[in-house]
Amino acid sequence: MRLKIGFGRPSRASGDRRGRKARLLAGAVLPAVLVVLAGCKSQEPDIPDTPVEILYNDALDTLNAGNTKQAAKLFDEVERQHPYSTWATQSQLMSAYAYYLVDSYDDAIPALERFIDLHPGNRGAAYAYYLRALCYYEQIADVSRDQGNTEEAQRALSDVIARFPNTPYARDATLKLDLVRDHLAGKEMSVGRYYQQRGQYLAAINRYKNVIDQYQTTTHVPEALERLTESYVALGVLDEAERSASATTTPAASGTRTPTTC
Repeated sequence: MRLKIGFGRPSRASGDRRGRKARLLAGAVLPAVLVVLAGCKSQEPDIPDTPVEILYNDALDTLNAGNTKQAAKLFDEVERQHPYSTWATQSQLMSAYAYYLVDSYDDAIPALERFIDLHPGNRGAAYAYYLRALCYYEQIADVSRDQGNTEEAQRALSDVIARFPNTPYARDATLKLDLVRDHLAGKEMSVGRYYQQRGQYLAAINRYKNVIDQYQTTTHVPEALERLTESYVALGVLDEAERSASATTTPAASGTRTPTTC
């Protein structure tokens, strides 16, 4: 299922324009938002002062034509030229969405966070929270690399679920959060195996216990229990080894182990 995102137009234009992005999984109507642009202007020619309905429609047409980066700049210009209009608030979220479409997360995230801070009760808040979570989610790296974005995705997705339950955003965020947690558990397992292979059993045990305690519902728990048992045996802590070994026989702990040599 793909989400459709509706784009409103000023009163001069009739109806709505609709845009799509393959990665969005829930539908939303983009609402009004306010943003104050900061930073230096580029070397591109300044856009002359233009009536808000013309400038906004130009930005929307540019987005629909596929010129996403230019559309983001035009939406930003709507806010700059007409900061107190309804279409300025709409343009801020539209700009963030346009930056998201081209994976310009460093531009999209600050705009979304500013909107969330200034307009927590706005009807577009749910979408802003969700889009911010997607920005982090789509930057998740392989478990061999730093998981900063994965942790941010976990926090952002949890925010969506807690603040907007029983919405399409929360349902999709729940599915993504399960994957994020599994990914974080995979990172812990990767580090634990590294320590175990080098005989650093105490460090390995801490990692495996993190998986068991913090990520109980992930697919990595069975292997964590098995490797925890191995590490305790290697240290001669047989009581703990027996305890973790008995846990591996429970139905909840059944699963497939990732093969590695220790």
